[in-house]
Amino acid sequence: MTGLPLILAFVVAIVLMIIMISKFKIHPFVSIMLISLVLGALAGIPLVDKTLEDGTKVSGLASVIGAGFSGTFSSIGIVIILGALIGSILEATGAALKLADMVIHIVGKNNPVLAMELMGWVVSIPVFCDSGFVILNPIRKALVQRTRESSVAMTVGLASGLYIAHVFIPPTPGPIAAASTLGIGDNLLMVMGLGVLCSVFPLIAGFIYAKMIGKKVKADDEADAMGVVKTYEELVAEYGKLPGGFSSIAPIIVPIILMALSSVVTMMKMSGTGAGIINFLGTPIIALAVGTVFAVLQLSGAGKMSDFYKICNDTLMTVGPILFVTAAGGVLGKVISSSDMVNYISQHAGVLSTMGIFFPFLLSAILKSAQGSSTVALTTTAGIVAPLLPVLGFTTPVQITLVCMAIGAGAMTVSHANDSYFWVVTNFGAMSLERGYKTQTMNTLVMGIAAIAEIALLSLFLH
Repeated sequence: MTGLPLILAFVVAIVLMIIMISKFKIHPFVSIMLISLVLGALAGIPLVDKTLEDGTKVSGLASVIGAGFSGTFSSIGIVIILGALIGSILEATGAALKLADMVIHIVGKNNPVLAMELMGWVVSIPVFCDSGFVILNPIRKALVQRTRESSVAMTVGLASGLYIAHVFIPPTPGPIAAASTLGIGDNLLMVMGLGVLCSVFPLIAGFIYAKMIGKKVKADDEADAMGVVKTYEELVAEYGKLPGGFSSIAPIIVPIILMALSSVVTMMKMSGTGAGIINFLGTPIIALAVGTVFAVLQLSGAGKMSDFYKICNDTLMTVGPILFVTAAGGVLGKVISSSDMVNYISQHAGVLSTMGIFFPFLLSAILKSAQGSSTVALTTTAGIVAPLLPVLGFTTPVQITLVCMAIGAGAMTVSHANDSYFWVVTNFGAMSLERGYKTQTMNTLVMGIAAIAEIALLSLFLH
């Protein structure tokens, strides 16, 4: 099956998956894996590996499923484990509450959702949004306790800020790759500047949607009004004394700094032993490992090293389901990318080319929704659009940069079950699949529309 029938089969498959999970209560892991298997067979992916007459090797369905599963584990599995372990230690020592105090001192008690969104936006400039959410989640949970703000609103706010910077602002790999493909790789400063400017509308839209949906949807870990009996003072009293500011923030800020330095080194194309060491330390897995060391030192300073084994064990038990469901989402994305769907969409992009600045947005949004990865949507769309730039009338560096922004806006529209970030947000935010579609998916749609509206407006004035 290829072409339009395959796209229709994909839509039906997603609907069936939602019904299996929500109505028939089949576990998300089983549901996603089953849908991926059936969709892969319908898409014509061979059942076993084979070699074509020209020597090209084609992966079989089992290999594709295995690659999708292991690929997700290798890219984010250890990051999720280490990030969750840091969060557990911060909660055990009271450092998470201390961090919440520090945030409130800066932004005030009345703006926790905005604080979380802006924090995520800044952190995601050098850090992947998946890693950023895992790193910042302990602060989000502590702020929910500290301010009694909606857990869902805080989750959506944090996810919004992280996602916006992820698709718009280098040195995140997606925008860098798209800019280079479009021929503006030497103008990254302008790409960064317009990325910041184009973040305004989606940041506002994300904040408004977070506040709105937080009143309608509740997370599993949210206490009801009758259950909230502990005051902040009582929570602090349970720890005896909260850790110091540096001790509390080091497990989070050190990995962010390391990843930021690595991004700068890569962007500046630095080489040598020093650059290699920085790149090594800035790898998300290593950076989070360093953060874990700081967290363990904090645990030791609090005199709670005897609890370390139990904290590790409890963390792994909590993270296990998150890892497997996230990896299953990676399988679905891999099956789609291995099918003919992306090629079909690319080959028929010409029918969209009369839409001006909306063409790269719509094409990127279609690719994003189809295969799940924002980075793939950014790079693939940029490759399709680059030869068409003169035809579309985009010739100056500013105009081409706006095209890059439009592709970025499409690359977050929309995040759903085939996107690993969707599962990170919903699982760490303690939400079911249904609530994930109401929050993360709908929010990315709202932010994407807000972003392209701003970009279209800017294109009228910037030439």
